[in-house]
Amino acid sequence: MKNIHKQARAAVLVSSLFCGALLASGASAQESASPLVPTEAAWEVTIAPYVYHFSSDPAHKTAYLIGLERQRADNWIIGGAYFSNSFGQDSGTAYVGYIWNNLFGVPALYGKVVAGIMYGYVYPYEDKVPFNHNGWSPIVVPALGWRFTPKDAVQVSLLGTAGLMFSYNRRF
Repeated sequence: MKNIHKQARAAVLVSSLFCGALLASGASAQESASPLVPTEAAWEVTIAPYVYHFSSDPAHKTAYLIGLERQRADNWIIGGAYFSNSFGQDSGTAYVGYIWNNLFGVPALYGKVVAGIMYGYVYPYEDKVPFNHNGWSPIVVPALGWRFTPKDAVQVSLLGTAGLMFSYNRRF
């Protein structure tokens, strides 16, 4: 149990530093006339076929995610996703978040942070995520992305102290 609290503190620290860097950058969609920076609301589908784990565990299975989110013109996000977790269990999440476009003055670069609720880490893996109660746990997921067309992007998301998720995002 003590190890889970250390992991939770580390995840909160990393997420806080990431959020602080995003806020300090002062980037917003209104600062750029780039065609890569969205100026109106859109839907975006996310497909994540690969997760890199920071530590190996023989119980790890192939993890993947498919998600859908609504990105508003004011950069707020609401979304949800279905995924198979690292232990092969069907899982899901619902979240809200914010996206910083034109990050550090680079039109294609964006940062994103989402927070919400996740379900899916159940027996015997309920101790693999912090604050889990009957399979339900809170999430905070920071991400960096690169938008290479107005509709297409790749993104890497930090999954607490567990690993990195790599995804392709398509806007429509």
